[in-house]
Amino acid sequence: MKVLLFGTCLAGTFRESIIQGAVRALQRAGAEVLIPRGLTCCGQPAFNAGDWEDARRMARHTIGVLEAAGDVPVVLLAGSCTAMIRHHYADLFADDPAWLPRARALAARTYEFTEFLVDVLGVTDLGVRFPYRITYHPSCHLLRALGVDRQPRALIAALHGAAFVELPHADECCGFGGVFSAEFPEIAHAMLERKVANIAATQADYCLTADPSCLLHIQGGLRRAGVPTRMLHIAEVLGETWQKG
Repeated sequence: MKVLLFGTCLAGTFRESIIQGAVRALQRAGAEVLIPRGLTCCGQPAFNAGDWEDARRMARHTIGVLEAAGDVPVVLLAGSCTAMIRHHYADLFADDPAWLPRARALAARTYEFTEFLVDVLGVTDLGVRFPYRITYHPSCHLLRALGVDRQPRALIAALHGAAFVELPHADECCGFGGVFSAEFPEIAHAMLERKVANIAATQADYCLTADPSCLLHIQGGLRRAGVPTRMLHIAEVLGETWQKG
């Protein structure tokens, strides 16, 4: 099966090992991975900030690039970007008879990474050995907007040699929330401190997540607090692109 991989802005800018890991994991699961040229932002930050005209421009560009790349599944590495395309592109073009059908057609073939592996390819065990104490932070958009929770947990449960510890108050936001953390930094910082304390309580070597934004936000909080737990994207673990230390 051919798939189009949409790496997302944060992974492409700050953590390319997430994209590299996703490519390796998808290939190991039997997919042929294509990365379309010309992808930029999906438009979610502008959408969340209320600048729907800019969001529409970015959405039109994204739809055009992915249409030209082929009528095959689109896999994204963040629940937030997946939710934007699957749900909110239709909101942007609700009154546009030309673009609404195109937005809906793209939404119908858009999947989050763990969702695609488990629900479409039927894969949970990629034979990865990860002999560490681990916990899991479910991102808000992944959990609430997409209802994806069983899938990443199934992939984590299949890691060979891993000792899983449930994260206290796992479903609470880490405080990033896209533009929320920029508009309300004091509240975002307080939420982050709570998340860091809960991760520290697990004494995990690694905390896994499926969203680059949560990963970067929480990792910064862990470092500032002196907590040795490291954040990893599930794709980095499954594709074995993480580095110990």
